[in-house]
Amino acid sequence: MKALPFLSLLPRLPGPRFPAALLGATVLELVVLTGHLVAYPFGLTQERRTPPETTPGAAPGTPGTHRNRLPGSPAAERPVVLLHGFIDNRSVFVLLRRTLARHGRRHLASLNYSPLTRDLRTAAELLGRHVEEVCARTGQREVDIVGHSLGGLIARYYVQRLGGDRRVRTLVTLGTPHGGTAVAPGAGIHPIVRQMRGGSALIEELRRPAPGCRTRFVSFWSELDQVMVPVGTACVDHPDLDAVNVRVTGIGHLALPVHPAVAAAVREALESQETREGTAPSTGTSSVA
Repeated sequence: MKALPFLSLLPRLPGPRFPAALLGATVLELVVLTGHLVAYPFGLTQERRTPPETTPGAAPGTPGTHRNRLPGSPAAERPVVLLHGFIDNRSVFVLLRRTLARHGRRHLASLNYSPLTRDLRTAAELLGRHVEEVCARTGQREVDIVGHSLGGLIARYYVQRLGGDRRVRTLVTLGTPHGGTAVAPGAGIHPIVRQMRGGSALIEELRRPAPGCRTRFVSFWSELDQVMVPVGTACVDHPDLDAVNVRVTGIGHLALPVHPAVAAAVREALESQETREGTAPSTGTSSVA
């Protein structure tokens, strides 16, 4: 299948030279982990939700009333919802959020879900309520979602099984176990982690037909991702979904939401003018290596 047009614009990462590439990726993972541990406390609370400015006399949340709306820039106005991975919080998206804001994305919203959540479906329902609140607050009918690891799987369940495709234009996933992963620390302890394993009831549920799903999927997967086993499990492989899988080289699981080249690629994916109407579902593969 032909890849989406924006993929030709994606930045390039250095290709792997094993074992040097694996060693470099591991060192980078440790650096990212250290930085994230420092930032983690600042993301423990839900972010403050401030309503956007509206024109005088307009009802709050009314489409077309935002004071700073730029004509002809629907991507800038469409909110981006950021969803973190397991035992994490919104602080993981500090750098990606800054990149998107610097390039004109006006409405950026992060959602923290509790690590005590025992069912991914419950988290997906929470995401659905959050998306409705974001749409009401910004006056937009659709959002884009970027999910890291488990966050991407939660978002996919919302889109594919809870009717979220009517609200989500593009879902970008970063190192998400779409096919289930064989490496899941604590799999025998935490129920939501067991749901991420290959062959789980939830993973099998996502394999069911999804005719007419309107959301575009862009899945970034890394060949050096030590959490995704096999690494191809981070690819979207479903005949009914309009999806493209983007191979990333030279970095691991934790670096996906913070690496500048990946952030630039995510921005390009969200800004793509590819329309959904009249486009047959396709599963493509491209690369940022």
